Amino acid sequence: MKINLKEAQRRQRMSRTLKNNLKKRKVFQNKIKKKIPKKDLESVEKTREEKKIKIKEIAKKENPKVEKIKSEIHKEEQETNEIVKESATKKKEELKIEKDPKKKKNLFQKLKTGLFKSSEKISQGVKKIFVNKKLDIQTLNDLEELLIMADLGPSAAEKLTAELANEKFDKNIKPEEVKTFLAKKIEETLVDVAKPLILNNSKTPSVVLVVGVNGTGKTTTIGKLAHQYSSEGKKIMIAACDTFRAAAVEQLQIWAERSNAEFVKSSQGCDSAGLAYEALEKAKSKKIDVLFIDTAGRVQNRTELMEELAKIIRVIRKLDPESPHHCLLTLDATTGQNAVSQVEIFKEMAEISGLIVTKLDGSAKGGILLSLAEKFSLPVHAIGVGEKIEDLQSFEAQEFAKSLMGLEK
Repeated sequence: MKINLKEAQRRQRMSRTLKNNLKKRKVFQNKIKKKIPKKDLESVEKTREEKKIKIKEIAKKENPKVEKIKSEIHKEEQETNEIVKESATKKKEELKIEKDPKKKKNLFQKLKTGLFKSSEKISQGVKKIFVNKKLDIQTLNDLEELLIMADLGPSAAEKLTAELANEKFDKNIKPEEVKTFLAKKIEETLVDVAKPLILNNSKTPSVVLVVGVNGTGKTTTIGKLAHQYSSEGKKIMIAACDTFRAAAVEQLQIWAERSNAEFVKSSQGCDSAGLAYEALEKAKSKKIDVLFIDTAGRVQNRTELMEELAKIIRVIRKLDPESPHHCLLTLDATTGQNAVSQVEIFKEMAEISGLIVTKLDGSAKGGILLSLAEKFSLPVHAIGVGEKIEDLQSFEAQEFAKSLMGLEK
């Protein structure tokens, strides 16, 4: 934009006027100062300085509070963002499976194959009982006995047969109808306990203590879980606190290498509680996301072994009063109703937060999950239906119920 002569002159006049006004203002201020007694002037200046100092002191005192509030707000925002991010990731994965029917079918087929022994026993039994027969007292008794033999438990078996009698007593009913009815009722019971393992990201590290009797698959379960979380980008540490079996330590170390996880071990026979404490210290210093603590296999009727487990928990709570954040009990499905007594004993020694049921692929006692759900209502985070990493699956009530009854998806 070009400026003409008149505009340039106008701006010069304004500039001169502004300078003159500033000079007049300064002269006026000096005159006022001369009229004010020196003592009063010093008092005004002193008051002004005192006010400035006071403002600075207040700001200094309030600043930590402000910073603390800012820090808390920032932390809450981060946690919210993480939850939103995890939720979005989970939805994406679910959508991927839904959009890929082959993948969903493969997961169901694997579960069905794994539960074949259990489902075969129930399916063949139902076919034998309900061949051109009405639902009468005898068939109900036979069905109840079959369900008890499949380890659904006396209480669940009685409840299921009673519900079937309410709807179909003295009516002709086909084997497929019976299996569909049972699957629906079993799903209704299991849906409340089918909960994936969700780690608390606000806790660093999130401490996962894995317990169970000998041979239930604790070490393998830790390895599979570590691999899953490592593939999600989390920093993992595994502590081999089964200090009695050298083979268990070696096996766990192989899993740690596969999962790119930090590994903590000690000499055979050392104090497992001390090792757990050391592992938690290291995990905190290295900003590990998840610390898995493997424990020696306990025999639920050996008091001294169970008390050692309680000691591990007491010791790690000296570093983190809330740890372990998850205490998972692994159960071998092939032991059937013995799993119930294991849960009862372990619950006395540790705050069991969830169950992982293994070896369902080699068991005709898959119904034990229903028995456990009815008695304890503990979350069932995952089930094992094979040796491979992907064979440790999240527990899905509907898929499990249909697979157990030998039904198609």
